[in-house]
Amino acid sequence: MSGRELTGYLAGVWRMSPGRSEMDKLEQCRLGNQRGATYLFAMFSVVVVGLTLSLAAKQWKMVVQREQEADLLAKGIEIQFALEAYSNTIKAGRNMPGEVYPLSLAELTKPPRPFLRKVYKDPMGSGDWEYLRAPNGGIRGVRSRSTAPPIKKREFPPAVRHFEGLPRYSDWVFQYPNASMMPVPQPPAGAPPGGAPVGGPPPANPSP
Repeated sequence: MSGRELTGYLAGVWRMSPGRSEMDKLEQCRLGNQRGATYLFAMFSVVVVGLTLSLAAKQWKMVVQREQEADLLAKGIEIQFALEAYSNTIKAGRNMPGEVYPLSLAELTKPPRPFLRKVYKDPMGSGDWEYLRAPNGGIRGVRSRSTAPPIKKREFPPAVRHFEGLPRYSDWVFQYPNASMMPVPQPPAGAPPGGAPVGGPPPANPSP
């Protein structure tokens, strides 16, 4: 094969093989696909991490609220019992109508007979309690200033069983006396429920 023929053959082979620019395009396309897949994976990971953190934050908030709620019940009931003990002690041996209330919670902690271990703050994070005052200015009860809905809705301790179904923490009023302490009305002796007393006339039948 002459030199001219060899040159022509090589030129033809070169033309038949893919050019460098085409190879570069294929390589760029491959790299672009890889970058796209990496970007999608990164975005998916961000979404998953975000959802996980959001769920964890909600669960943590629920845990904190449950602890604060339990603390609110414990301290509120302790204050309620302290108000009861204070009133009963002051009235002991005296002919005093109604109840006697302290002018401050600090008064319940004073010796020689403290009725409360310490002056508590509102556990729901709002600082001081909202006080319910008696006509003479004494504190007859306390409640939280929080208007958040409680987690606990039923199965309350006997001292505050009337809290069942109340929609806000501010509705939980720890006071003495309260609805849970009121005695249940009993029927008169010898009177069966819904009937006349034993030995008395039977209930009148309605006229036709």
